[in-house]
Amino acid sequence: MNPPSPRDNPCVRCGACCASFRVDFARDELDEAGGRVPAGLAVEVTEHTCRMRGTDHARPRCAALVGTVGVDARCGIYEWRPSPCREFAPWASMGVGDEACARARDRHGLPPLQPPG
Repeated sequence: MNPPSPRDNPCVRCGACCASFRVDFARDELDEAGGRVPAGLAVEVTEHTCRMRGTDHARPRCAALVGTVGVDARCGIYEWRPSPCREFAPWASMGVGDEACARARDRHGLPPLQPPG
């Protein structure tokens, strides 16, 4: 199975996960601590944990999300995103979602990802 091109990749254009879940990660991932996640997009949770801004709202939407969910959305810090985002739905870039991906898409009225065929 060949991965879809970035332009045709439904995962990279979707954004449903970025507008569905809380994103907590280690403080070490912040750029000011030697990591790559821009500190201005995070809030402190504990001494060792941060959260992406906007992901703990009643209607979550990560502050790094750009565009309209399900239409043309993308991560504004994709190359610098925190580890939970990197680990989410590992096969989605191949057009194959998992249960969490399907739940996020359902929250936004989108069907589950279907593998290219």
